[in-house]
Amino acid sequence: MNLSSMLAQYHDSGKSIRVGLIGAGKFGSMVLAQARKITGYHIVGVAELDPQKAKASLRRTGWEESEYSATSFADAMDTGRTFITSSAQELCEFGDIDCIIEATGHPIAGVRHALMAIDNDKHVVMVNVEADVMCGPIIAQRARQKNLVYSMAYGDQPAAICELVDWVRSCGFELVAAGKGMNFEPRYRYSTPDTVWGFFGWSDEEVAKGDFNPKMYNSFTDGTKAAIEMAAVANGTGLDCPDDGLAFYPSGLHDLTSVFKPASEGGRLPRAGLVDIAASQEPDGREVLNNIRYGMFVTFRAPDQYTRDCFQQYGLLTDKSGWYGSMWRPFHLIGLETSVSVLSACLRGEATGSSVEFRADAVATAKRDLKAGEMLDGEGGYTVWAKAIPATLSIQHDALPIGLAHHVRLRNDVRKDQVVRMSDVELVEDRDVIEVRLEQVRTMAR
Repeated sequence: MNLSSMLAQYHDSGKSIRVGLIGAGKFGSMVLAQARKITGYHIVGVAELDPQKAKASLRRTGWEESEYSATSFADAMDTGRTFITSSAQELCEFGDIDCIIEATGHPIAGVRHALMAIDNDKHVVMVNVEADVMCGPIIAQRARQKNLVYSMAYGDQPAAICELVDWVRSCGFELVAAGKGMNFEPRYRYSTPDTVWGFFGWSDEEVAKGDFNPKMYNSFTDGTKAAIEMAAVANGTGLDCPDDGLAFYPSGLHDLTSVFKPASEGGRLPRAGLVDIAASQEPDGREVLNNIRYGMFVTFRAPDQYTRDCFQQYGLLTDKSGWYGSMWRPFHLIGLETSVSVLSACLRGEATGSSVEFRADAVATAKRDLKAGEMLDGEGGYTVWAKAIPATLSIQHDALPIGLAHHVRLRNDVRKDQVVRMSDVELVEDRDVIEVRLEQVRTMAR
């Protein structure tokens, strides 16, 4: 790790890394909180539909008003201050920015912004996993064609998992599985924005005091966010999603090697080479001892007896056989760490994880029996949850990606737990993004 010294040398030469941020919500605020502490790292512009929201985020994260009072992008460049705009397009088109951070969380907008940035010769750090899992492989391909970097956001779990996978392979171990921890019980699957706070144990008074988005929190609770992130990891690592979706095996740190290995070897996986979740709750609600709720993990196998013996000699946590080991990272700090991706893209020309192939998909699945004529309400809503499956099965089922499942009308009835097909919905709006998705299916499916 030498990014800080590379940045210091870059800054000593009279230059700064120039960044544009789209979206000033929670993730964007965390990016802003650290940006002003990094010498040589200049947030030239912040694009937010509501500029007052951007200003509130800047104030909340400790910025002085004078620091974000630039009157134009050119003024920001001349003075080292930051310009706030409501136009993501103008931010992407401004010539002196090196890298765009896309942090809107809106899949349709995220695809448009990423392509707009690449068209204007800028690296992209895609915080928006919803957009990445829908069209990331083809966006990354377009970036490579222009010698640009399209990267997952360091600090978020998919990038951290990709880093762990790279560590396993760089060491010559045999990769078995990768995933993350999370709080999940089977009954959470059908949670809605009306029921989500009960699963968090929060009272109405506690909810009323905070600035909480129930759909966003519900997308974590019902497993949709997990499906999106694990499919993105599969696209970035060459691992696969299970054919019938994630299994959410309960497991603490001490059991990772026993659970996340093939069933033929005494574990619970159908085979090696899969992504899945280490649930921090047992199905009956009991908390798993020593769980990895906020962390990420990999499991791997020693390639020979000598390496197996080394695992034991150096205290690696293994299964009873001693052949399977695990490595993990206990926490991730979201936007507080995303500058690592920006610096890696701009100074090394490397992504911190990227969707290199169309290998997996997160597809819309009915939460209840749905009737023709109903409107789907997308991630974290009342009507659908996301299921992570191999891309081959997604294409075979004509499945609707979760990113296209918002504000579309059903043509046909769909039973509870049935995957919604593209042909089940009226896709009238956002045709530009739909065409990008169809091109990915047409040209990159295996």
